[in-house]
Amino acid sequence: MDGAPDGQATSPEPERLLQPVAEGQRITVMLAAFEGWNDAGEAASDSLHYLNKLWQGKKVASVDADDYYDFQFTRPTVRRTAAGTRKVKWPSTRLYKASVPDSNVDVVFVLGTEPSYRWRAYTAELLVHAETLKVDYVVLIGALLADVPHSRPIPVSTTSDDSGLRQRLNLEASQYEGPVGIVGVLAEFALLAGLPTVSLWAAVPHYVAQPPSPKAQLAILNRIEDLLQVPLDTHALNEESEAWERGVDELAIEDPEIAAYVRQLEEAKDTADLPEASGESIAREFERYLKRRGKEKP
Repeated sequence: MDGAPDGQATSPEPERLLQPVAEGQRITVMLAAFEGWNDAGEAASDSLHYLNKLWQGKKVASVDADDYYDFQFTRPTVRRTAAGTRKVKWPSTRLYKASVPDSNVDVVFVLGTEPSYRWRAYTAELLVHAETLKVDYVVLIGALLADVPHSRPIPVSTTSDDSGLRQRLNLEASQYEGPVGIVGVLAEFALLAGLPTVSLWAAVPHYVAQPPSPKAQLAILNRIEDLLQVPLDTHALNEESEAWERGVDELAIEDPEIAAYVRQLEEAKDTADLPEASGESIAREFERYLKRRGKEKP
């Protein structure tokens, strides 16, 4: 999958994405995720929908669906409104803007379905919106199916093709070669436009690929929290993640072959992680806990 490095090894934990600015100055970050090929378990798009709701994003722009979607391939759906009337929902791309509480960070969410055609024109249109909204950084979110166990932390790789960001955040460039989705195309065009860009990819266990995937969603949100250095309220999602893991455990117990396969994945994961085991992950989690506690205090 485009944007993800070879294998499933994650890059070193990134430092803060946003550099300090003058007092009163605001920083705008574009967070983008697309339903479809880049969105295993819908973890990427669900994570941004969660943040958009949490920060009460307001719609600021949209991309005309007729220009970029094949409705026989990505079909519209019919839903009933709260009033009981039927409404056709068309595949589209919408942009929302929100201000992160108690910070100098504004966020532009790009939420939509991967387009069917005219990708270069579609990407150029998104970047025109980015310029209009004075975006300073771009963070692209994806999720891919992988041979990882559901019972271990979900890996989230962080890469960048921007040399300055790689050096400052101790990241690696993606080594992936092969077919790409719209996330990979947008990453290249954003860099060509001079926007520092980072890609996050969550590895979703392939044997439980059906959405939702709250554990992968939570892993993405934790990485965004680290990058932006803003505390996130994920209490409800933590509970959903734990319930999801218990449910998968129960399903695995009922199928001896699946249970044996999961144990094999667990052993491989534990062996791979052993040389890097340290107190760093504990320290990061404790720091995140303190920030959330500070946020909750009156």
